[in-house]
Amino acid sequence: MQIIISNSSPEPIYEQIARQIKAEIIAGTLEEGSALPSIRALAHDLQVSVITTKRAYDELESEGFLDSVGGKGTFVAAQNPAFLREKRMRLVEEKLAAAVAEARLLGVGLAELTEMLHLLYQEER
Repeated sequence: MQIIISNSSPEPIYEQIARQIKAEIIAGTLEEGSALPSIRALAHDLQVSVITTKRAYDELESEGFLDSVGGKGTFVAAQNPAFLREKRMRLVEEKLAAAVAEARLLGVGLAELTEMLHLLYQEER
């Protein structure tokens, strides 16, 4: 698990940590039952406060991404495949919404945007 913290980001550090862990779970990089570093170990590795990493873990646990087992550690929670697919779809929708907003600002029409998307999708194969 690799987490990159940006001190220049307006996003709070705990949110950066939570977002990146969540992305790895959604992508399947962190699988169900995988152990995460302890709160103290992660704080040490990232050179941030233990409170910051605890807040990130607590947020992910409240969202159902992590399970904490007293005395054993923190693990990736069992995920419903439909739930994960919905999360992935939401991420794609957010990125597409940003692209549509940018296209509108630049005067790019729907037909041209659709063609661009089609070409980009085919190019990635």
